[in-house]
Amino acid sequence: MTTVAGTVNTPPADFATRVQGTLMGGALGDAFGYLVEFDSLADIAAKYGPALLVDLSQAAGASHFSDDTQMTLYTLDGLLDVLEWANNGVSADINACQWLAYLRWLKTQDFAAAEHAPAQSARWIDHQSVLHHQRHPGNACMTGLATGEMGTVFRPVNLDSKGCGTVMRSAPYGLLPNIEAETIYKISSDAASLTHGHPAARQSSGAFSWLIHALVMGGLGLREAAASARDRAVAEPAADPELLARLEAALRLSANDAEPLNGDALTDALGLGWVAEEALAVGMYCVLATARGAVSPVDHFLAAIRLAANHSGDSDSTASIAGNILGAFYGEAALPPSWLTMAEAPALIRHLGAEFIKLTTGH
Repeated sequence: MTTVAGTVNTPPADFATRVQGTLMGGALGDAFGYLVEFDSLADIAAKYGPALLVDLSQAAGASHFSDDTQMTLYTLDGLLDVLEWANNGVSADINACQWLAYLRWLKTQDFAAAEHAPAQSARWIDHQSVLHHQRHPGNACMTGLATGEMGTVFRPVNLDSKGCGTVMRSAPYGLLPNIEAETIYKISSDAASLTHGHPAARQSSGAFSWLIHALVMGGLGLREAAASARDRAVAEPAADPELLARLEAALRLSANDAEPLNGDALTDALGLGWVAEEALAVGMYCVLATARGAVSPVDHFLAAIRLAANHSGDSDSTASIAGNILGAFYGEAALPPSWLTMAEAPALIRHLGAEFIKLTTGH
């Protein structure tokens, strides 16, 4: 089965493990990359030696995920809100529910929204203190939500912002079953407008969710799904040229037989990852470029995440995106067992994943 616009995609037999793999894979990649998020490649080498950062056990103390995973989980909770309404026979505005979820996340960051911003009663996720830490949240996400205005494509907040805060939180949209791929793209791109106004932010988020949906619901291979996401980006009216160039470069460069680009050579080719289209391209490249030498899903995960984190750019976002992709493709088989023992709040992540699976499949 392939994911194409107009096809309503039913969940595959291994849907549950792919959902949990996507969520936990992103969280593990995020925690790994967060160890070096603001370090240059030279700083990483000075701290960890010439082999650079290779294992989550190198954390000085407990490992922590960043705002990337926090916002991904709040994206998921916004979808849970919609699904709960739907199961009660009530149609809810998806983007409004998502906005309310992000406003609740903003409150956990001790950052006040405008007085006229709507309030929603606390949900289960809001009582989880582990999500209340300030882990360098993105400025556009914070300021866009703090306006108290619900940003839309036609009335955007942060008009020129295209930071990666949209892409890094968007994987859950791609996990929605029984929905056309084109609708997935729209839901994801509309949600990006809640905080970021630049077309590249919207289109990158839509393309990323399309890619996840193609893997989980469409059954495509990694390169086929990535090419499908590139093709959908190309088809967008007024497609952002920087996004198209980055995705095309990621596909072309990852197809070479040479050793994968790494470190500053990687970011020189695809960007540092601080903006949406660069983060997506780097994460996608790292997954594709490490696929050839992988002998197991875990080997592939480790190779891709190491490549995605060890550079001078936004290491946690690029590694989180790579982890989302590999979890969507392999399911939980991609997750290194030793890393799971060091993960932050794995039971919380699994609980939210299980609620999503139950509400979408009845199991």
